[in-house]
Amino acid sequence: MTKKSQIYVRPAQFNDGMQIGQLIFDTVHSINIQDYTHEQINVWAPNPLMYSTYEESYAYVAELDGKILGFTNMTFEGYLHRFYIHKDYQRQGVGSLLLDAVETKALEMGLKQIFLEASITSKPFFLAKGYQEKEKQVIVLRGMTFINHKMLKEF
Repeated sequence: MTKKSQIYVRPAQFNDGMQIGQLIFDTVHSINIQDYTHEQINVWAPNPLMYSTYEESYAYVAELDGKILGFTNMTFEGYLHRFYIHKDYQRQGVGSLLLDAVETKALEMGLKQIFLEASITSKPFFLAKGYQEKEKQVIVLRGMTFINHKMLKEF
């Protein structure tokens, strides 16, 4: 009998950094390009090394056979900072697995809410998961203007 491979979520480790950076770069350039201009995408993710590290946070990856399919991290205050799913694994449950892990951690910590700034692209996912839009906002990142959405889920 052959054991079927399964996607699982685990805490991110330091040596995951390069895969995480490449995943974010590829996702932004191939998925978020649907909702943002080429100029915005190039400012958002100019190179894979930019996102190969992450601040002190609870960080998780979804993995299948050693390949990272998704990444998220949440600060100690409940801010969901990054949430990216590999371009080839969209709409296959990876995001749900990662979000479940983060929400479980938030509840364990006694947090009353998770908040985030969702891209135009990810907003429908978070709405479907019970997050509420608090406001649409215009932000400036490295001199480029972007639209995103402040969202919140209370427990």
